[in-house]
Amino acid sequence: MTATRVGIVTVSDSAWANASADRSGPTVRELVEEHGYECARTVIVPDNEERIREVVKLWCDQGLVDWIITTGGTGFGVRDLTPEAISPLLEREASGIVHLLLSASIQHTPLAALSRPVAGTVGNTLIVTLPGSVKAVKENLSALFSNGLVDHAIDLIKGGNGKQVHAAMGSSHPQVAQNPSASAHHHHHHHHHHHDHDHRAPQPRSTLSHDPSLPASSRHRVSPYPLISLEQALDTILKEIEPLKAISRPVTPALAGYILAEDVYAPQNVPPSKTTSVDGYALRCQPSFLISKSFADVAPAATDKPGVFSVLTSQNHALSETLPEGSIFRINTGGPLPSGADTVIMVEDTELVSTVKDSNGQDVDEKEVRTLVQVPAAENVRDPGSDVRVGDLVLQSNEVISSLGGEIGTLAFVGRRQVQVYRKPVVAILSTGNEIIDVQSPQPLPSDGWGGIWDTNRPSLQAVLEGMGYSVVDLGVVPDDIDAHVQAIQKGLRSADLLLTTGGTSMGASDLLKPVIERNFGGVVHFGRVTMKPGKPTTFASIPTTEGDHGRKFMFALPGNPASALVTFHVFVVPALRRLGGWPIERCQLPRIRVQLGNPMRLDARTEFHRVIIRAGEGGLRALSTGGQRSSRVASLSGANGLVVLPMRTEGGPERLEAGEYVDAVIIGELQM
Repeated sequence: MTATRVGIVTVSDSAWANASADRSGPTVRELVEEHGYECARTVIVPDNEERIREVVKLWCDQGLVDWIITTGGTGFGVRDLTPEAISPLLEREASGIVHLLLSASIQHTPLAALSRPVAGTVGNTLIVTLPGSVKAVKENLSALFSNGLVDHAIDLIKGGNGKQVHAAMGSSHPQVAQNPSASAHHHHHHHHHHHDHDHRAPQPRSTLSHDPSLPASSRHRVSPYPLISLEQALDTILKEIEPLKAISRPVTPALAGYILAEDVYAPQNVPPSKTTSVDGYALRCQPSFLISKSFADVAPAATDKPGVFSVLTSQNHALSETLPEGSIFRINTGGPLPSGADTVIMVEDTELVSTVKDSNGQDVDEKEVRTLVQVPAAENVRDPGSDVRVGDLVLQSNEVISSLGGEIGTLAFVGRRQVQVYRKPVVAILSTGNEIIDVQSPQPLPSDGWGGIWDTNRPSLQAVLEGMGYSVVDLGVVPDDIDAHVQAIQKGLRSADLLLTTGGTSMGASDLLKPVIERNFGGVVHFGRVTMKPGKPTTFASIPTTEGDHGRKFMFALPGNPASALVTFHVFVVPALRRLGGWPIERCQLPRIRVQLGNPMRLDARTEFHRVIIRAGEGGLRALSTGGQRSSRVASLSGANGLVVLPMRTEGGPERLEAGEYVDAVIIGELQM
């Protein structure tokens, strides 16, 4: 029997900003592992209702854990939102567990009565919310572990009859009763992946790659890596990868492309005082008194009547001084009104009467103007807080700070100089192969006259990465040698958050990436083949490391053919980069739209990404093929702004899609008109 898988969610703004501040999460992990459970997932989230619910729902929907324990956010504080986040998800509430938790804590302190735990199930997953203090965590877990209560609950949730737990409770071995899976867990080998459930991609349980130290004759003739679907591959990437930690960044144009890691609230009213929305003059407004039967209402009627007024400016009149009778105050759009003024007449509704002259008789400023209309009170005036009130939520955590300027403008608008954002991943890139030549520093090949192949992958991948705003570490061309591969990957692990390689992923005797990942770095190949065209040998792996934020770093080994490398980059690597950078899961993949085919396209036994040019016209969006789709033909991506997603050919189904039919397309560039 496999160990019960536990997911731990620490809910804390302070721990979110600095993981070293998390005390309760590690305590939960220590205690559950001490009782023989497998800690399959851990995450720190801020005190944000949506973020808490998103993590818990994802883990439940995808069957990643059997028991979710949250710690923090269950009290009466204004930021304590865990019960509100979890309660809507629960399909069956466990009121008995709630009473047990409260009873266990109240025995130690009456303040526990202020805790608001919730518990219940979502599908086959048990959810229990604990307080944020280490002391309370220990008290609550002690109660839950007693007499095999949690194991009994999880057994029943999964459709069991509880006989094993009851039998263990009646035995002379209470340590087994605490967790029937403890003996199995003793021999359970930990990986950074999870057990197979339903449609999830098969995960390697051991080293599957060939041993490159053996002769070529001993290599695999059939790949040992399961061939998984496109959907399974994408699902695996988004399950495995967690966002990098949050950092503080100045609010400048360089913030574009980052993801907010905090809710942003207005620290003050905007505007802070009455301001004008036009160029003109601020006027006084005389109130009139309207007497009703029960009370007196003060109602501003209208401004000073049309006439000639002296012109005051910020140069000769302080805003704090009351505007004197017979005067008006010249004001520009966005400027504050002086004391005593509460309406603004537009400059177009005035005319110049006289000017101030210098010693030479030259006009230097306005002296008097005539107002031509009478404007009502508050005309052309923005009240304090009319744009944003103090405490208003102006931007939410997880929002994308785009290069369009709106988000950066909003941050500046409310006076934020610094903001918490998720760190952007740094990407290390390399090409592999003895036959590959760097176009900028070509080295002659020791051959019989064959000149080799120009490396197109690194330049094209670096261009697209930097165009997306990512920093790139260029590791160069790596020959088909184990030591060279190890040194390059070690450098990449030290200098980057994601490693991106091309070539060396297929069935050749000199294809070394999978063996090096598994045998030299103890890494896990999460998938090594995908039912897609081009890009079948695309490989996604994780490598344990003391560097970085989460104890491991991720690596994509893309096919060496240029078109395959770029297609798989857009399909797989972009979602991974976005997830590392904190993008919400639902926005990690590039957008898809419905397009009409301009050419007939043959179907393949695999999902195919056909390179196209998408044009917008009166009839909608039309996709035109870029020509031959051979995976080595990088020219098929020149000018392409989309990838038509052609479905797999099925038995008895059509051999091709005809011009005029509608299909989905991935957008990889700006649409054409």
